[in-house]
Amino acid sequence: MITTDGVVSTGIGSWPGTDLTDALKITFAECPDLPHLPELPDRGPHAGLVGRGTALLTGLGVDLQPAGWRLTDVSSRDHRRAIGTLRSDLDQLEEIAQGYEGPLKVAVAGPWTLAGSLEHPRGDRVLPDTGARRDVVQSLEQGIVDLAAEVARRLPDTSLVIQLDEPSLPAVLGGDIATASGLGRHRAVDIPEVSDAYTRLVERLGDTPVVVHCCAPGAPIGLLTTAGVRGLALDLSLLGTADWDALGAALEQGHWLFAGALPTNNPSAPPPTADQVASAVLAPIRRLELPPEFSTHTVVTPACGLAGFSRTAAISALRTVRTAAGIVAEGLYD
Repeated sequence: MITTDGVVSTGIGSWPGTDLTDALKITFAECPDLPHLPELPDRGPHAGLVGRGTALLTGLGVDLQPAGWRLTDVSSRDHRRAIGTLRSDLDQLEEIAQGYEGPLKVAVAGPWTLAGSLEHPRGDRVLPDTGARRDVVQSLEQGIVDLAAEVARRLPDTSLVIQLDEPSLPAVLGGDIATASGLGRHRAVDIPEVSDAYTRLVERLGDTPVVVHCCAPGAPIGLLTTAGVRGLALDLSLLGTADWDALGAALEQGHWLFAGALPTNNPSAPPPTADQVASAVLAPIRRLELPPEFSTHTVVTPACGLAGFSRTAAISALRTVRTAAGIVAEGLYD
């Protein structure tokens, strides 16, 4: 279960700069109810979404090519660097989080974004090769299970929440992942196969809840909730009436909404106020006319990661969503 005291706030994952210790201290200070392990892609490809995801692959080798990450027989120096960076990040997390008791969120690349990003040893994507994508999905599944056990060992007083970052999920389901040449699109992966990957992971993680973050249009809300994930992290600006109807049903069933209400697509734009962020959350929830006990299953977040922001602007964004969460909590009972 995800346990927090009412409506709270957190970050999505990515953070500007290369200083993880500084980023962790900021995260624990500005997101005290649900801190998270930041992702710092400025450190290089090995520390970005896909590179960090390869660090969790069990029994598979990967190499970094000019076109991206590719499966290989033996792990390359770049893959070993990704693995070493993740281990170092966990060391620093353990040090900073000493004495903390409560939920802690760790984000990793989701199975379908990773399968849609990796290349096959013979070229092109892993995605159209049924066997190869099964190997990637199962390898990542084991890696995430091992990661959860590692965090539990290092920080036994925390309650881990796993966030799967799936920006490519709608494209995988819609047959919109480009081929290596860019001239075609790979066939859509069948819904049962996509759903089963989440269900297996959820079952293996047991009491560790899974949240799926998708900041692309067309997030499959019904598929994800049916598959057993406990929360959905979505960019609210991309949701239509049908999406909110599906979210309303999910909230009634006890699922959590990680409401991405602070825009992140234009870091140079004037930042919204806390009242504006809170309104973006409250207005559609009020239209659903849900009882407050369901609506409090809400976490206010930026729409996506903050790596494109300056350090100062990123801190301001976390403070804004934290203030907005308080406004939302009060507004639910008006």
